[in-house]
Amino acid sequence: MKTRLEDHYQTAVRPALVEKFGYKNQFQVPRLEKVVINMGVGSAVRDSKKVEHAVRDMTAISGQKPVVTRAKAANAAFKLRAGMAIGCKVTLRGDRMYEFLDRLVNIALPRVRDFRGLNAKSFDGKGNYAMGIKEQIVFPEIEYDQVDEIRGMDIIVVTSAETDDEARELLRGIQFPFPAA
Repeated sequence: MKTRLEDHYQTAVRPALVEKFGYKNQFQVPRLEKVVINMGVGSAVRDSKKVEHAVRDMTAISGQKPVVTRAKAANAAFKLRAGMAIGCKVTLRGDRMYEFLDRLVNIALPRVRDFRGLNAKSFDGKGNYAMGIKEQIVFPEIEYDQVDEIRGMDIIVVTSAETDDEARELLRGIQFPFPAA
């Protein structure tokens, strides 16, 4: 079953990209490959329950159980030992990725306070886009009463685009709110 956003990509975005960039082959057209969501929990050094709350929130947001990330090396300044749980991350592909991006663009981002659009320069030079959200409560799946602490998250959208311009047009086509250039 195709999601609403995937159907929009197939019927509207893809033909527009072919027309703009003149691709000869359908496999040259940029597409979304995966979305990685990362939530660092610095306060987990003092209280290990914080990671469990972050995992619960991220599971609700993504619809998939995240992997707990652990410290690679010890750092005495932060009272951090190697192997300590310090965050969680999840990689979304396929239908879950499209569903998440649809909710992000149409529900969560409009709920961000003082939102003026996404930074159109946050591309890495190879067609991938990274953004940060300061509060997990902008997602409707999170119940405000259940939240122990406001946490931010990093969202990385990985595309098959060769250049940032191609990726920007792809994301603009699926209604990412970039300011007008």
